[in-house]
Amino acid sequence: MKIGIIGAGNIGGNLTRRLTALGHEVSVANSRGPHTLTELAEETGATPVTVEEAARGAAVVVVAIPLKAVPDLPSGLFDEAAEGVAVIDTGNYYPKQRDGRIAAIEDGLTESRWTEQQIGHPVIKAFNGTYAQDILDKPRPKGDPERIALPVAGDDEAAKKVVRDLIDELGFDTVDAGGIDESWRQQPDTPVYGLRGGVEAVTKALAEASPERPEALRA
Repeated sequence: MKIGIIGAGNIGGNLTRRLTALGHEVSVANSRGPHTLTELAEETGATPVTVEEAARGAAVVVVAIPLKAVPDLPSGLFDEAAEGVAVIDTGNYYPKQRDGRIAAIEDGLTESRWTEQQIGHPVIKAFNGTYAQDILDKPRPKGDPERIALPVAGDDEAAKKVVRDLIDELGFDTVDAGGIDESWRQQPDTPVYGLRGGVEAVTKALAEASPERPEALRA
């Protein structure tokens, strides 16, 4: 599958490593330009590209950048992507530590709904509460009792299936966490955020989440 990854930090970099190892054709971009991705490209075989080129022909695009940088993504980013492209949003809102105040999120909009509005394309929320190192260290075969499950939220059922199948291929189970308006259940400081649990534990944690944003995560 042709996959574009925007953001080469911890999550984006480790997804690049795993997805290339699985045989996918990966293009990777960051805000500083392809020349800064030479080392990652040599390590993985991924193709370093500009952000504008990252989605070209891609069936899946991973957006793994700080939330405050999302509005700076180029308009028309997905115009040349494959039809029905699944866009994975790995982002989290950290107003005090990094992102500053985003009024719509403070007023109750889910982080991923806000991201959708900025980029003009539906997203599937996944990997936002995953430890980056676990992407490399924790894959397990299907049926393994220690296999970690990841919550996956989104409104586009076809795109959600593509993402869940890809996560399965990466060595993790998934739990359908509902639509994007329900994705607050996996935002930072919820019971499922950072949880290394199986399907049952993740399902329980999603059900126990509160829609009240904690004070530490308000601007």
